[in-house]
Amino acid sequence: MTAAPPLGVSVSVPESWWEFDIRPEGREATVRHLVDDRVRAVPELAPYRGDLTTLLRRMARDAYDSGALYLGCMAENFEGVPLTATMTVTVLGAADAQGVALSTDPQAIAAGLKTITPRREGDAWRKVTTVEIADVGLCARTYGVEDVRVEQADARTVRMVLTQTYIPIPGRPEEIVLISGASPVLDLADAFHDIFDAVTSTFRFVPAGPGPGPVPGPGSGSGSGSGPVPGAGPEPEAGPA
Repeated sequence: MTAAPPLGVSVSVPESWWEFDIRPEGREATVRHLVDDRVRAVPELAPYRGDLTTLLRRMARDAYDSGALYLGCMAENFEGVPLTATMTVTVLGAADAQGVALSTDPQAIAAGLKTITPRREGDAWRKVTTVEIADVGLCARTYGVEDVRVEQADARTVRMVLTQTYIPIPGRPEEIVLISGASPVLDLADAFHDIFDAVTSTFRFVPAGPGPGPVPGPGSGSGSGSGPVPGAGPEPEAGPA
């Protein structure tokens, strides 16, 4: 059997978002450089330099620890209210806990994902659907407001606006790409679901480039990042239940 050619991924986020190398060896310098550039461009952010640096470090660390190969994040302050969100791209092995191969067919994936029905106002919820992404095809998706584990080995949870899209990889039925959008700003759930949908719609497979991390690229009214698709990663923070 002929091996599938190497693939990379590309996704675009709004221009005001942050994109950077999440690998430990490049993380600190990249965060510092980005914050310096942003404060220089927007002097009103100067009082929040330390908070922004701490937040971006944590987001990058969490994304790297979860196995993500790309991170785009929003970190803004609107009239004293912090607005944060992240978009990550992760490659998952298409197998269950016993190692049995699972179908990467979008309809099959959607059928295996569970909805969460709230019992009362304010409860967590999740809906399951499929979406069509241009040049990619049909994909399974969940969206809602869910309780996400702080860490894989930690039973504590935090409630998040969450959109997750499962994208089959051409020629690699043993793996799948997971794009996750998350925000703790529950009052703006509908708005963030729309943002996550818009960003995910820019996802494309591209020829693999060198280097293991995201490579910022130019965009028209947006930032863009790309990186090669590596081997299978760990389970998502919040996936099928």
